Amino acid sequence: MDAIVEAALKKWPNVPHCYGWLALDARGDWYMRDDRTQAAGRFPDIKGSRIEHDKLREFIARNYAVDERGAWFFQNGPQRVYVELEAAPWVWRVSGAPGAPVLASHTGRVAQAEGTFVDESGRLFVGTDIGLGIVHTLDMEAASDAVEHGTWRPEEVHFESLVARFGVLLRPAPAGASTPA
Repeated sequence: MDAIVEAALKKWPNVPHCYGWLALDARGDWYMRDDRTQAAGRFPDIKGSRIEHDKLREFIARNYAVDERGAWFFQNGPQRVYVELEAAPWVWRVSGAPGAPVLASHTGRVAQAEGTFVDESGRLFVGTDIGLGIVHTLDMEAASDAVEHGTWRPEEVHFESLVARFGVLLRPAPAGASTPA
C-alpha cells in the first residue's frame, strides 16, 4: 500500500466505505460506475466508464486488497472503495513455455498456479498462491498449450461453487444490505 494512503488512513480513520462505484471485468479492465450507470443496470451488463489513465490504474493496482469477507477493494486514501467483480479478483496473463507457464495478474503481480478449473461457461480459472483468477481471453492459446502439455489439468466446476471455494465475494455490499441476484 502506498505510504500516502497509509498516512491518510491514520489521519481520517472513520471515512465510510464506498460501494458500487468501481468494477473489474474479466479482461482486467477497471470501470467507474456513477449513480446514473448504477441505476441503468448491474455490472457487467452495464459497465460504466473504462479507466484509461495509466497512473490511476497503477494507483488502484498498488492499493488493491481483500478484506476478511473476501470482498476486494481499492484503498483510496482514507476511503475503501469496494470492487464489483465480473469473474474473479485476478485476471491472469499467461506467458512462458507450456511446461512452465508464468502467471502475471492485471495488476502486475506474479503468482504460482496451484490448480486449474473450467466452469460451465467454458471459462478457464487458475487458483494460485495469491488467490483465484480468470485467464485473459488473449492468452487462451498459451493456456491451452499448458493443458495439452499436461502441466495444467483443469477440474470441471460450477462457477458459484468455485468462487465459494476461494471465498470470493463478487458484489460487496454494506453489512446488512442485500445484493440482488
